[in-house]
Amino acid sequence: MRTHGHAWTIGTHLSNVARPPRAPQSRPWSIVVDDALHGAVRLSGHLTEKAGSRTLLIVVHGLGGSADSPYARRAASAALAHGVSSLRFHLRGADRSGEDFYHAALTADLAAALRSPDLARYERVGVLGYSLGGHIALRSGVELVDPRVRAVAAVCAPLDLASVQAWLDRPVGWIYRQYMLSALKVAYGAVASRQRAVPLDLREARRIRTIRDWDERIVAPRHGFRDADHYYNHASVAPLLPALEIPALLVLAEHDPMVPAHTVRPALARASDALDVRWLARGGHIGFPRDVDLGVDAARGLDAQVVAWLARATHR
Repeated sequence: MRTHGHAWTIGTHLSNVARPPRAPQSRPWSIVVDDALHGAVRLSGHLTEKAGSRTLLIVVHGLGGSADSPYARRAASAALAHGVSSLRFHLRGADRSGEDFYHAALTADLAAALRSPDLARYERVGVLGYSLGGHIALRSGVELVDPRVRAVAAVCAPLDLASVQAWLDRPVGWIYRQYMLSALKVAYGAVASRQRAVPLDLREARRIRTIRDWDERIVAPRHGFRDADHYYNHASVAPLLPALEIPALLVLAEHDPMVPAHTVRPALARASDALDVRWLARGGHIGFPRDVDLGVDAARGLDAQVVAWLARATHR
């Protein structure tokens, strides 16, 4: 059934390229945070405000994606249909501004976003992340101290970064690896073009061919890790899952070709009871049928079901 997962993953991507989903009306959002290396770093996103809503959904994209990724747009539309405001959040540098670049445990930027005046009126917050953004969402469920964060949800999230890296760096994983690295190199090039401090010459960075090499030579030195192994051990959310206390939803595909089941099941065995795990037999990596039903009393479809789950969890 591995072919099944590839078909849903690639087919959904091609469908999104041919007919990109429309995003709901939004306005630009940004804040500036202070970074020890770069100084002032601007974070950005798209804020869609539902009149009268006191609930906010923060949508976090995956590795190589952005707040404009198709799944982020669909999530914002689902939130608006459910009467919920949303912030589609660019992880650091994902807007190609050249401000900086992110890593898998950078929940501090989410915390900074929540402190922004634009979000002050919201009394309840849910965080929804896709792929690596789901990893960050799950970490935020443990690490964010803002009491307004009532629930988190993750779709196709890696839990153990080292095992997923090893899987993606296999020769047969080249199509997914190339897709992610290409986007990361564009963002890195934007940082280098602004003459920001970068750990590796841009020409050398463009020659990188594996996820591990990227993490070893780019991510680890920039963010204070000794090497890739130190980064994976420190950043992976798997060891934190027993500490989850707020409601958390994790949606996984049995045949995900990028985050396969065997890389997540060991961590799930030790997870808190607060984590609600739903395995889907049909689908791939962030690519699912339109009639997904998670058992939530709401319209069918992944985004509608997950947003409805979060909306109810944040009101508990």
